[in-house]
Amino acid sequence: MILMLIVLLACSSPEKLLQKGNYDALIDKSIKKIIKDPNSSEDVELLDKAYKLANQQDIERINYLKLENNPNSWDEVLSLYARLKDRQTKVRKVLPLKLHGRTINYEFVDYDREMVEAKRKAAEYFYTHGKSLMQNNSKESFRQAYYELNKANNYSGGAYPDIDQLITEARFNGTSRVLVSAINNSQLRLPQDFMENLLALNSTGLNSEWVEYHFRPLDENIDFDFYVDINLQIIDVSPEIVRDSDRQFKKKVEDGFNYALDARGNVMKDSTGNDIKIPKYKELSCTVIDKTQEKSVTLKGEVETISSNPKRVISKDPISATTQFRHVSARAVGDLDALDTETRKLVETKEIPFPDDMTMVYDTSEGLKQAIMDVIRRNRQYIR
Repeated sequence: MILMLIVLLACSSPEKLLQKGNYDALIDKSIKKIIKDPNSSEDVELLDKAYKLANQQDIERINYLKLENNPNSWDEVLSLYARLKDRQTKVRKVLPLKLHGRTINYEFVDYDREMVEAKRKAAEYFYTHGKSLMQNNSKESFRQAYYELNKANNYSGGAYPDIDQLITEARFNGTSRVLVSAINNSQLRLPQDFMENLLALNSTGLNSEWVEYHFRPLDENIDFDFYVDINLQIIDVSPEIVRDSDRQFKKKVEDGFNYALDARGNVMKDSTGNDIKIPKYKELSCTVIDKTQEKSVTLKGEVETISSNPKRVISKDPISATTQFRHVSARAVGDLDALDTETRKLVETKEIPFPDDMTMVYDTSEGLKQAIMDVIRRNRQYIR
């Protein structure tokens, strides 16, 4: 950690910043130091050098772009003028500067006129180019047009009467829409609410800037770009299985006592004079009949992701979910005192009815919904 700190400090030292051409970072650093210590000649000298080099670099770039006269360069020109203005504002906080007996006070330059002109020309370019992009009639072109028309709108201040409509159109046409549907291709007829419930998915975070997921059809005039079809193919309901098994429990418990007798038949005494008693034991036994009830439901299918333009299947992913019912009860034959605490509780558990098929199918659908969402999220990479 110390080594990393040393490296970071070295990389951000004033000399390194100057060497690497990070003039604005050096200017910010120097201004902070000069505010604390206006007499720091080292910081003043570094600020003066960085300020002049940064301005020279930006002005040379502006002159080149203007000479090149490429209409798509006006956005960069505007950005460069904004940087010059911002830099000038920062440096004015510490002006005038004193260095080796001389006073440094930079001439104030009004960049506003140049910025207004660059903004107007940038807006004109983005408006014209954005409309041109929309003629390509592709998703990517509409999306780029949306960004450019928004820039034109911000720069122009409402100079183009139709720009709001154009932005709305670019946004609508640039958006990919996905329709998620559930289809029952299994051997079992299912109620409509079951299929609707299968589409009640947790779609939080599924939509992105340019992709919308829909779980029911929109206006019939709106076309979908992708389809996600949930094909339910197999509903496997197992038989109701009941298994019995026996367990034997035996336990020795104390059952009274006998007196210890000597050879003459007299009761023997211990060292304190009390009668010596010998405990008697009896064996308790109990048979426990365990009854295990089992039943399971498995739903299987696949999620098919389809592109509409061009028409093709992007992926087919299997999905499945299983719900298991298992209940253990028991009855006892014999002496319950022979049982341990856990088995005694089990004997108190009674047999219950098996859940019906549809209840278990509905329960299993919750696990299937999670599997469906896992596939949809994994396949988001294919949908743009």
